[in-house]
Amino acid sequence: MGTTSHYEGTLDSQSKVLAAGVEFQAIGEKDFPLGSGAESLTKLGQLRGIAALKYTIELLKEISAVTLRYAPALLKAAGVEAMLVNQSSAEGGTIADFLQIPFVTVCSAVVLNQDPNVPPFCTTWKYSPTWWGRLRNNIGYALLYPVAKPIKDLIDNYRKEWKLPLYTHPSDGYSKLAQISQAPSEFEYPRLELPPWFHFTGTFHTRASRASVPFPFDKLTGKPLIYASMGTLQNRLMWIFETIASACEGLDAELVISLGGAAKPLGLPALPGNPLVVEYAPQLELLEKAALMITHAGMNTTMECVKYGVPMVAIPVANDQPGVAARIAWTRAGEFVTLKKLNVASLRAAVTKVLTQESYKQNVLKLQKATKSAGGVSRAADIIEQAISTGKPVLA
Repeated sequence: MGTTSHYEGTLDSQSKVLAAGVEFQAIGEKDFPLGSGAESLTKLGQLRGIAALKYTIELLKEISAVTLRYAPALLKAAGVEAMLVNQSSAEGGTIADFLQIPFVTVCSAVVLNQDPNVPPFCTTWKYSPTWWGRLRNNIGYALLYPVAKPIKDLIDNYRKEWKLPLYTHPSDGYSKLAQISQAPSEFEYPRLELPPWFHFTGTFHTRASRASVPFPFDKLTGKPLIYASMGTLQNRLMWIFETIASACEGLDAELVISLGGAAKPLGLPALPGNPLVVEYAPQLELLEKAALMITHAGMNTTMECVKYGVPMVAIPVANDQPGVAARIAWTRAGEFVTLKKLNVASLRAAVTKVLTQESYKQNVLKLQKATKSAGGVSRAADIIEQAISTGKPVLA
């Protein structure tokens, strides 16, 4: 099927989209001028837990409102015939319904579909298919309802205005043709209520669209490499980097810390153990060499660790990171330490455990094998093309 890829978003995403070889159309230049995204991410990076989730919901609401206002006309003018919608972009399905074009849901974060057997995405609760586990989960979903209500109300208003049927369930906004997760099914908790057109294809990541990042590889000593990064969003809590450095000091390993743009390395105080600290790092190249990664448990980074067979110690901060961290521990591909319990002793114990017990490496290699056999981006593309060309659900 001959297609042209077209992406609509704020100006701050333009450079990365163009680097990936995709056409770009800006939305809401006046509402979100160049640089506004960086300001929002700086604030988000200073928050944690429920405060960060609420701020994220507010950001998503603002972006959704602008997208609902401008995107339909822009998509129609561009001749767009189908949409790929991030599962966290609640407005996408409504826009597709209004334009009467097919869309496919892509789960780039942890799977958000509600299921009574599965804890809410923002918790580190263990999987427990018991009556009390389901009760706990349902209470958790109920507590999240008022947090997400501003976005629901926005979507409801547009669906009324556009004479579309209102959603009655949180999953109604997802595609009825295909839903695709970048995780292998083995990474996800057992679910009872996924639709038959849900697919676990494994990671979509490739180096092809990555900008080159300089790194002093000549400074690596050859010792087992511990690579630490808190991503590019929740990375302004500088005390976490200090705790990581102290926890790794004295281990028979080398620590590399990527700040993810949070600060200039020269502006940091000297860290314990004299780790190699950079503003940005070539993550995939370092994962090829790493014995362990200390991560915020962002889904993208976690799937990259799985792809390269690197066990993890997670420090989840906000949004879906607790849910991803819980799955890292559930699959025994690593351990996690919550922010409330994070200190030098607790992190050092987790790092030492994962570094020295071979079972963690073996378990992440099992996930690596699973994600390879899941088909990856090639299978995802096949599913998308089938769904769009036939207009019928693609069953797993």
